[in-house]
This record gives sequence, C-alpha cells and structure tokens, in this order.
Amino acid sequence: MSKLTGFDFYKDDKLSAFAAQKNAYWISFAPVVFQVSRVLLQTGILEMIDTAGKKGISFDEVVASSSIGEYQVRVLLHAGLGIGLVNYRDDKYFLAKTGYFLLHDQTVRINLDFTHDVCYQGLFDLDKSIANEKPEGLKVFGNWPTIYEALAQLPPQVQKSWFALDHRYSDEAFPAAITILLKEVKPKRILDIGGNTGRFCRKILETSKDINVTIVDLPGQLNMAMKALKEMDVHNQVDFYQANMLDPNTELPKGFDTIWMSQFLDCFSEAEIVAILKKCATAAGKDGKICIQEGFWDMQKNETAAFALQQFSIYFTAMANGNSQMYDYVTFKKCIDKAGLIVESEHHNISISNSLLVCRLA
Repeated sequence: MSKLTGFDFYKDDKLSAFAAQKNAYWISFAPVVFQVSRVLLQTGILEMIDTAGKKGISFDEVVASSSIGEYQVRVLLHAGLGIGLVNYRDDKYFLAKTGYFLLHDQTVRINLDFTHDVCYQGLFDLDKSIANEKPEGLKVFGNWPTIYEALAQLPPQVQKSWFALDHRYSDEAFPAAITILLKEVKPKRILDIGGNTGRFCRKILETSKDINVTIVDLPGQLNMAMKALKEMDVHNQVDFYQANMLDPNTELPKGFDTIWMSQFLDCFSEAEIVAILKKCATAAGKDGKICIQEGFWDMQKNETAAFALQQFSIYFTAMANGNSQMYDYVTFKKCIDKAGLIVESEHHNISISNSLLVCRLA
C-alpha cells in the first residue's frame, strides 16, 4: 500500500493565535460569507470589477452598471472587502486573487452551485442528521429515505447542480482510468454498477467497439442512462439491469470479466460497502477484476484538494443517506479486506481527485 500523506497535513497547528482567531470569526459568519460571495457573482459585480482590470472601477460606476441599487451594492462590496474578494485603493475597487478564483475556477463554481442548490437549506438540520444517522436535510425536497430515490424527481436546478458536480469529479478521470483498464485489465464484458447517466459507458464505448457494458442502477437513473445513450449507435453493446444494491436479496448477473464502480461506494456505509463488494466478488469469480474509482481525501496532492473532499462528505451526512462519506484510504481498504478481496494494483491522483483500485478475490 502506498505511504499515506493526507493526514500529514494536520500534524501541527500552523496558525498564529491572531490567524486562528480570524478563522474562528470566519466560521461564525461562514453562511454570510458564502451568500455574499454567491450574490456578488450572481449580480455580475465581480465580473464588472474584473473587466475593469488594472484601472479599477469606482463605486458610482458599479452602481450605474448594476441592476441593483446603491445601498445593495455598498453592503455587498463592503462585505466583499472583508472576505477578500475585492481590494480598494484610490477610490476604486479591484478584483483580489480570491475573487479571481471564485470567478474563473470552474470547479469552485460547480462546488458553490452544488452547496447552494443541493445542500444549503438541508444543512440547517445537520445536527439532527448526526444524531439520527439519517439525511434529515433531504426533507427540504420531499420525503425520501435517500437522495438516490429522489434524484430523478428533484427540481431541475437541483438536478443540474448535482450532476454538474458528479460529472466534474468523475468525467475528467475517465480517460486516464480507461487507459489503465485497457492496458492492465483488458475488459471485454463490463458490469457498470451505479452507472448513473451512462457517462462512463459512453466514454469507454467511444474508445473500443469490442467491449460490452451492462449498466446496473435504480429505475430513475437507468431511464436517464437509456435516454443519454440513445444518440449513440451502441444498442448491440449496452444492456441495463435494474437493481437496488442495498436489497439483501439482490444478486448480480455473472459472466463479466470486469466489474466497474465509479464514485459509487462512497454512497454507502462501511458495512454496506462490504456487503456490496461481497456481491461483486460472487459475480466476478476467481478470474474477474473489480475496479473501483474513488476520491480518497488522504491521497490528495495538496491540502485544498483534501479539504474539498472532507467538506463534501457532509453532503452525504445531511442530504444523501446519513451514513457515508468521501473515505480515507485506510478506512476503505479495511472494507476491501473484509469482503475477501485484495488490491492488485492502485493508481492515485488521477485527474482532479480520483484513485483507481484494481481488485480480485484473495
């Protein structure tokens, strides 16, 4: 197993007392910081200041070009100064570095939309989710046990932000992961569990016409996958298998040389992961490979990447199912061991945050 580095980020307290106090104040006003930043984006004020460039832009010029009034612009900009989104000198506003990344970093924008549209209201009940081990925040959208049954019925903007984040963290890893699969595993028949909207299926079939894929998922997700794959002439290469992997009576079809799961197992508790992997082991047999693509926060290159996955875990607690997370590799590896599997090879730091584990029966 590779040497863990993620926990090394947190061995020591690097902050001065003053910086630590500032962080504590940030935490106490965190919802305000978030919403001010979002509204400065939404109103176009940050983009306006960015466009002004090195010459800067005056308060009156911002008001004149804005769709909101003088008071509204003033409170947003003053808060933006404290947040560090903008600078002010010689009676003009300039875009600060943090403002630049908020405006131009696509992953930051996807994270922000996901937090606002999917998580924000439900996070109010995080304490209840922690106490009850249930996604109590999901009630803001309706009465479902988990978000996965709800996904096909969520409001359009919520769906859009959910899928944007899901695709951002998985899609960019697919080309590298598929290269590893074709070279190392050489799949011919793939069982894609949790195939969602079929994006991995589409990508690998674009790469090879000699591969067949069967997508396993809940009815709503299978319908979305069917629609998404209709435009491709792949009807002879794709099948669909409806299954709830949490149902103890669910059995997976056999005859596949490769079982693929991308950002799927993070949707389950440790005990559930072990149960699912045991089902996979039975279906794969002694010669099959079980390939797992996941983001492990302790395998990230830097603290920012680790931070994003750590905070994303709270979505699972409050909104998704109440009992899963973006795991650290140590915890996840124990699940693999308990399922009677061994990691044959591991590939970390694929794209934004992913790892690829190729497993087989021990």
